[in-house]
Amino acid sequence: MSANDVIAPGDEPVRRAEGGPTEAEEQAGREALGERLRGFRQMRRTSLRATAGLAGISPGFLSELERGRANASIGTLRRIADALGLAVADLFSEDRPVEPTVVRRDARPEIPAAGGSRKYLLSQRPLRHFEAYAGEFDPGATTGDEAYVHGDAQELFLVISGSVRVELDGAGHDLQAGDSIEYSTTVPHRVVNTSDELAEVLWLISPPTT
Repeated sequence: MSANDVIAPGDEPVRRAEGGPTEAEEQAGREALGERLRGFRQMRRTSLRATAGLAGISPGFLSELERGRANASIGTLRRIADALGLAVADLFSEDRPVEPTVVRRDARPEIPAAGGSRKYLLSQRPLRHFEAYAGEFDPGATTGDEAYVHGDAQELFLVISGSVRVELDGAGHDLQAGDSIEYSTTVPHRVVNTSDELAEVLWLISPPTT
C-alpha cells in the first residue's frame, strides 16, 4: 500500500483469525478478487487512474489490487465498488448464476431527463455486458438542447412507437416505429420528437457506459 492510501480509523483490514485460511488460500482469494476488479473495470472501459480517482486511492494501489498483490479494507472496496457502479457483494459473487428479474412497467427506475421526456433503466445492476433504457418523448421534446457523448461503446436506438429524429454529429435521421439506428457513443447525438404524438423508444448500449 502506498503512502497515498491512508486507512481511516475503523477502516482497518480484517486480520486472519486463528485457524483461518492459509497464506496460499489468502493469496488465491486476492488474485480472484483482483481478476474480478479488473474485469469489471475493463468492461466499463474506464482507466486505472479514473477509477482510482473516484475511489480516493492511488492508481498504483489499484493496480496492485488487480494483480492480487495487496489487501484492501472493506471501506476501500466499497469505494471502488461505488466507482464502478457495483455493490461490494458483486466483487465476491461474479460467478453466481444471474437470477431472472422481472421489472414491471410502473416500477422501472426513472433516470433524470430533459423536460417533456422520461427515461427508465431496464437492465439491472450490476450492469455487466450491456445497459438498456426505455424512453418517452412528448411532442417536441428532446434529450436536451446540446448533443452529448458518453463512454466508448456501441449504441442501438429503436423506435417503439411514434416518430423521432436522431441527430448524429449534426446529421439528422428521421425514424418511424420499428426503425432503428446504430452508432458509437463517442459521436455527439441527440433525439428530437418532431411529431405531434408521444414517441416511445429503446436504447441498448454495450458495454455499459455508466
